[in-house]
Amino acid sequence: MRIALATEPGDPQRPNEDYASVALPASGEGGALVLLDGVTPPEGDDGCVHSVPWFTARLGGAMLELSVSRRDMTLTEVLAAALAETAATHRGTCDLSHPRTPQATVVAARWSADTVEHLVLSDSVLLVAKADGSVQPVRDTRLDTLPPAVRAQRAAVRALPRDSAERAAAAREYVRAVEALRNAEDGFFTAAADPSVATRALTGTAPRAEIRSLTALTDGATRWVDVFHAGTWAECAALVATAGPQALIDRVRALENADPHSTTHPRGKPHDDAAVIHATT
Repeated sequence: MRIALATEPGDPQRPNEDYASVALPASGEGGALVLLDGVTPPEGDDGCVHSVPWFTARLGGAMLELSVSRRDMTLTEVLAAALAETAATHRGTCDLSHPRTPQATVVAARWSADTVEHLVLSDSVLLVAKADGSVQPVRDTRLDTLPPAVRAQRAAVRALPRDSAERAAAAREYVRAVEALRNAEDGFFTAAADPSVATRALTGTAPRAEIRSLTALTDGATRWVDVFHAGTWAECAALVATAGPQALIDRVRALENADPHSTTHPRGKPHDDAAVIHATT
């Protein structure tokens, strides 16, 4: 087993809200990875006295520990239990019912001598490179398929003059529309305080002999493919496999710096936290 990972904040003056970790049990039998992308809340109260990095560190740590110590649990059950455990640590001090309570996207994978399991929730991505040379992106596309009216709001924001009062007002309305769809039946799902959201994740299992490698990426790293269109998912997996996770992040940073005002490639933030884990099975 060969493991490589890298993570970097989008802004060096702000804490990195991504979380990346890998566990390889001393027994040498199998392993697990967990990748989280903390959701930056809109400005204002989120009902919690803790930061997003606090949340991702605790949720990610709980998921990783359960993934290797409780192999009798599915990854769906692991996520649900980790959410319940994390919620219990701050229910007494925070309003966990607040719609902006700390939350995150999730990628998890676990492997044994015989199988590879995966779980993906929201817009982080897992690339599964198979022994036949193909690459399967495991993507939760619900955030990409928002209702037409909300997508029209996003287009209207981008059409307004940058730094104008009109654009700022339209952007606030768009953010409110998106937030109303978070963890809603006709919207998309992120891991916050409700353990039942684990059942909304995409999951799967494959024979280990069919899997060559796993590459987990937060959306700050997937920009190389889905924002800047610098390559395909297969080319992204190959880049990470040959040059390493930091090389992908460096290429994303170069593309962001070449378009500092998000003019050519519209995106919510000019720079974003990025994390990549690569595991060759």
